[in-house]
Amino acid sequence: MRLLHRWRCPWNSEETAPDKRYRGAYAELVAASFLRAHGLRILRRNFRWGRRGELDIVARDADYLVICEVKSTISPQFGAPSRAINHSKRRLLRIGAWNWLSLLGRRVPVRFDVVEVYLAPSSTPRVEWRQNVFPLRAAEDAPRTDRNPSPLRV
Repeated sequence: MRLLHRWRCPWNSEETAPDKRYRGAYAELVAASFLRAHGLRILRRNFRWGRRGELDIVARDADYLVICEVKSTISPQFGAPSRAINHSKRRLLRIGAWNWLSLLGRRVPVRFDVVEVYLAPSSTPRVEWRQNVFPLRAAEDAPRTDRNPSPLRV
């Protein structure tokens, strides 16, 4: 089974690399191809809600809903691209997952993955897939179902 296409990065050096938006779109295309080759079913790319949030890839892996954040770099000198996923980004990803689940209308197990794409000039992209990097559990990110919670009973 061919795991990844044989595309080469369409630029020759870091100086001629295109802008960040183009590189990001290219990395998402590479990541989606990689995940498909590993048996995931891509449900949606670039799912947006509101003004601030976007899920790069929403996929299905058996019974799991998989939320994939794609991070890319052309130079690994600053470390792994996934280091850019801080607390506020995790919170946005969780909110996006809750929005997707509300559209779905039922609860399913959710997994958050990170796909790191290394885009070296004039070579085939290198992909690293980190599965289940953090849980959905953060209660402060879940949508509130009741506005006036009942007091605690002791």
